[in-house]
Amino acid sequence: MSVKSPATNAGSAPTASAVAEATRAVVQEFLAARLAGDTERLAAVFADEVDWVLAENPAVPWIRPRSTAAECAAQVTELTEHTVPEDARASVDTFLVDGADAVLMGHLSGTVRATGKSFEGPFALHLTVEDGRITRHRLYENSLSIAEACAR
Repeated sequence: MSVKSPATNAGSAPTASAVAEATRAVVQEFLAARLAGDTERLAAVFADEVDWVLAENPAVPWIRPRSTAAECAAQVTELTEHTVPEDARASVDTFLVDGADAVLMGHLSGTVRATGKSFEGPFALHLTVEDGRITRHRLYENSLSIAEACAR
């Protein structure tokens, strides 16, 4: 990943627009790596330690606590193992950036491989970027629909 450091004013702190631009670039790299299923690129975009929040659900095998770059990147592999990749859909309707924070909102859907049941619903993803890497990942989604699709 080659995301430039934010521009500064005569050696001072980065400008707000430069920070937002750098955040947007990192999030776009995250999305591209996620879409490609590239765990190496994903691991590179996450910080060594990540504040990962996604409501844990024992019925959903890919939804669990994570705190390292490798664990965060592995989520895409686990998701692919438990869902039908050809049925996976996600659309980003809103992409907001404010300094180091980005919020994406949209809709996702898929099918659980073990049950053949589908899930769908809106999502909101809050990411924080520091020093060119994602330090916070908070995903809010229709966990009830996903849990029901996992139930046998």
